[in-house]
Amino acid sequence: MRTTRLLTTVVLGASLAACGTSTEQPAASSSGAPSGTVTVYAAASLQATFEKLGAAFSAEHPGATVKFSFGGSSGLLTQLTQGAPADVFATADTPTMDRARGASLVGEAQPFATNTLTIATAAGNPERITGLADLAKPGRTMVVCAAPVPCGAATAKVTAAAGVTLRPASEEDSVSGVLAKVRHGQADAGLVYRTDVEGANGAVASVDFPEAARAVNVYPIAPLAAARNPAGARAFVDFVRGPQGRAALADAGFGAP
Repeated sequence: MRTTRLLTTVVLGASLAACGTSTEQPAASSSGAPSGTVTVYAAASLQATFEKLGAAFSAEHPGATVKFSFGGSSGLLTQLTQGAPADVFATADTPTMDRARGASLVGEAQPFATNTLTIATAAGNPERITGLADLAKPGRTMVVCAAPVPCGAATAKVTAAAGVTLRPASEEDSVSGVLAKVRHGQADAGLVYRTDVEGANGAVASVDFPEAARAVNVYPIAPLAAARNPAGARAFVDFVRGPQGRAALADAGFGAP
């Protein structure tokens, strides 16, 4: 009887130890390096910086790759609402992210950068533009973002603050569209983010104006609720908000949130 009890105790102890081991394995596995493809939908103004961060992320996590889709934040939101598959969403303003949250596309979003508008002109500023009022002068061809896009909403705020009425030749669906028209001589000037001018590497000039401080855009980022790669999504969000992400964003001219 004593022998039987002893054997039972030993077997039970071994079983408990085995159970303890088995419950630790998944925890170790779930905390491993991210892998697979992480699909990121991000505002057009983030393209140059996010592409660099995507390469750095993949270099740090060889099993992971980052795939991007850039565009106007509102247009990207429409695509996600219609079922486009993605893991991460990064917008150029909080109202667009708030709409994504209201549609249950994302949970909690985190701010990671700020940006402000500037006037982009041809290199050397041949039209001698000095402020917003100059954009309203007769004969001046200028372009802006469409109202639903974050840079368009910011444009409406700054022009209202300055008491200036603009008559743009076109309204683009992303800030990159505005910059392209100025860069290729299709417009004398356009309202874009400071980071867009810095990323143009001298192809355009920048004219700052005081009313820009009335419309500082805060950029939030969040994993998608239906992310196909939730671990990779969270890892990329943390990477953007971490030391390497903050340094890359600062180098591109973004402000801290």
